Amino acid sequence: MLNFHKEHKNLVLTAGGVFIALSILIAIIPAYQMQRTEPIPDEKPLTANEEEGLHIYVSENCMACHTQQVRNIEMDKVWGSRPSIPSDYYYSKKRLDFWRQSPSILGSERTGPDLTNIGERQPSEDWHLLHLYNPRAVVSASVMPSYPWLFKEVDSASINKDDKIVAVPKEFFNKPGKKIIASYDALRLVDYLKYLKQTELPGGNINDFIPALRKIQEEGMDGTKVGNIDGAKLFSQVCAACHQESGKGVVGAFPSLIGSEIVNDENTEKLIRVVIQGYDARTDYGVMPPFGNQLSNAEIAAILSHERSSWGNNATPVTEEDVAKVRQYIEMEINK
Repeated sequence: MLNFHKEHKNLVLTAGGVFIALSILIAIIPAYQMQRTEPIPDEKPLTANEEEGLHIYVSENCMACHTQQVRNIEMDKVWGSRPSIPSDYYYSKKRLDFWRQSPSILGSERTGPDLTNIGERQPSEDWHLLHLYNPRAVVSASVMPSYPWLFKEVDSASINKDDKIVAVPKEFFNKPGKKIIASYDALRLVDYLKYLKQTELPGGNINDFIPALRKIQEEGMDGTKVGNIDGAKLFSQVCAACHQESGKGVVGAFPSLIGSEIVNDENTEKLIRVVIQGYDARTDYGVMPPFGNQLSNAEIAAILSHERSSWGNNATPVTEEDVAKVRQYIEMEINK
């Protein structure tokens, strides 16, 4: 038995061991898992100017008053078209250098509005510059502080053609012969704010994400057919935008179908329900929309049979009758 009150060395070693174990469990492992997130297919990386703007956003501590996270609740619908997912932050979580990770931009307080989709809601550079110079000039009731150090007051005669003049109303700046121009940092910060737009998820509106001329890739395709329907080809047209042709999905956005318990389950009812009704049970992935109105029973059966026999999966095929039974159950539940 350890007598910590007498054996101080053992006390220090034990406490140190517990600290290291907890650090690995609570900090290092979750951080490593988060770094494995992949971007949404259509998500654009930050340009050099936008990345500089992100650093200015952090240095000015904008996340103290603004969030960048749309939650899956009714009140957050004004800030984005969908709830945020880990992949949304793929490009904004780049390391500053070998030793430093970029600070979190999620924020926890909404003294000001959420900025997840501000580039879509307010794409005007002039608006953002005026708002930074004096928020009351565009939002009379704003409590946001002004950022005058991001601007310069210069003589009108000394303005260069490359200078960005901020059109400040006389009520807020009335000095004859003087102009307000935006600094380099102000312009980069606005570049970043304009970049903030929610990337639409493939499958959010399935009619917009079925490529008319998508080439069918041979890898991983087994040509599963139900009747005259090619399940591999239909999967490529309808499902591959999210789950990828390889079935691996996109980490942090769309789940992998390889070895999936739902895909390979002997009882296919849940798998069929997922396709017909959609799926929103996992907050770490994007919402899967329902396909019941877009696909026939035979088409659903062909797609699922392809998934259950591809990429190493080895489950029994799904029949058109299986899908019809589940669809009937769903209709009975709705009509109760």
